[in-house]
Formats: sequence, C-alpha cells, structure tokens
Amino acid sequence: MTTSITLPASGHTKRKHRASDADPDVPRKKKKEKLKQDTGKPRRGTKPSTSEFRVTKASMTLSVPPVFASNLRAGAEEMLDSMIMRYIPSLCGVLLAHSNLHFLSPTASINADCPFAVCNVTFDATVWSPSMAMKLVGKIILYSPDHVSLLLHRTFNVSIPRHHIPQDVWEFEYGPAENDPEYGEGAVGSSADNEGDVGMKEGDGEKAEGKAVQEASGQWVHRLTGTKLGGTDGYLEFTVIGKTVANEMLSLQGSIQPDPFSEEHFATQSGKSSRKKSAE
Repeated sequence: MTTSITLPASGHTKRKHRASDADPDVPRKKKKEKLKQDTGKPRRGTKPSTSEFRVTKASMTLSVPPVFASNLRAGAEEMLDSMIMRYIPSLCGVLLAHSNLHFLSPTASINADCPFAVCNVTFDATVWSPSMAMKLVGKIILYSPDHVSLLLHRTFNVSIPRHHIPQDVWEFEYGPAENDPEYGEGAVGSSADNEGDVGMKEGDGEKAEGKAVQEASGQWVHRLTGTKLGGTDGYLEFTVIGKTVANEMLSLQGSIQPDPFSEEHFATQSGKSSRKKSAE
C-alpha cells in the first residue's frame, strides 16, 4: 500500500507571456533568428574547468523521517546537511555545501509500513572532486622515512610515498635519537633545572616541545643544498596519482616525481611489498 503526501511548493512561478508573443504583427522569422543566436555552439577557445571545486546540479532520492511530516522541506535540508564533508559516490566527490532545494514531484510516497516519506529532490551541490594528474599544493605536517604527509586546505589528507619522491634529489635526514643525552629527555630536564629562577613564557615551552619532536622525527632535505622539502613555509606542490575512500572520507595519494605515472615507480612499490611478505 502506498500513501501520498503533498509537498510544499518549490517556489517556481510560471513565465508570463510577453505582448509580442501574442501579437500577430510581429514576424516569426525574427524570433527564430534570435533563438538561434542564443543557442549557438561554444567558442573554440573555451577550455573545460580544471578546478578541484565544482558546482553541479544534483538529484537524489531521500527518505525523510516521520518527525518532519509537517515540514518535509526542513527534513530534506537536514538530511542534506548530514552529508556535508562526506564523500558521496553519486557526486564523485565530497559535498561541501548545497542550495536551491526543489522537489521533483508535488507528492511524497510512504510505502507499506515504512513511516519514512520518500521524495525526489534536486539541488545545487558544491563538491570537492580533484581529478587524476591534477597539480595541487598542500602543507606538510609530517616527515617520515616512508612517506610525507600533507594537509590540503587544512582539511583533507594527502600522502606522498617514498618511491614517489626523487631519491637522486632528496634524502631523508634522521633527527637526534630520543635517548641522546644532548637532545633527549635528560637534556630537557637538566636545562630546566639549570635555568632556576629564570622565567619562561607559557607559549615558549610548547614551541620548544613541538620543535624537538619535529627534529627527532627527521626530515627530507636536498642532497646538494641541504634545504628542507617544502621550504621554510612547508608548502609543497604535488600531482594527484590516487584516491582512497574510507569511512566516507576522501584522501589523496600524491607524487613529486617528474613522471608520476611511470611504471618504474609502481614496480618499486610492488617489489618492496613482495620482499616484506617473503621476510614474514
């Protein structure tokens, strides 16, 4: 058994006819020529959008809970709000915002004993959807011998594996060991005792601790100049070579190789994995 519920008006208004449309004296030929000019082909110089952000017209079927039976529009908007910052397979990206919600049918259906109102909606979706081979810039947050971690737009995670870092240009420089008496915990404790009455600001301790952790983990440096990967500001440009979806979150895999999609890099990765399995 299927029950129908009347949905609120979508806000569309009928287009008013112009006086010229009803006027028989206006020649039809000119009207056709005008329409023909408006629906011309795109220019040859135009290029497709290469941005990682896009706005698209999306349609979706929603099951609105019965608590919103008196206001299905509010229920539909709340369900779309719950999808924000999540990877939506139908959109091929992460939903960032939505607007201009409209119902495709004047009624919603309730099937059998299910109290949820099923309705088809359309809306404008702002989506983060980076494509393969796209060049992006992220902030380095972690140096590791196996990979480099970046944060894109302070939100999305990016990982650059070791085999996608040019080994002839960059090398990993290990920091001081944790049990080193000059740089370890003993040195921090002794320096604090020797200071005695010397005051320290609250922020200084946190900065020193963060700096020690970063040095202890090591960093990727240039073989000739010794400069740190990412420079002083820590921003690094990379090429998108892979995507991973886990727990409705999208993360990227990047490369800074001059030829990121070469089979040589993927062969190096498969060789390392096979050696690990044989060792086990």
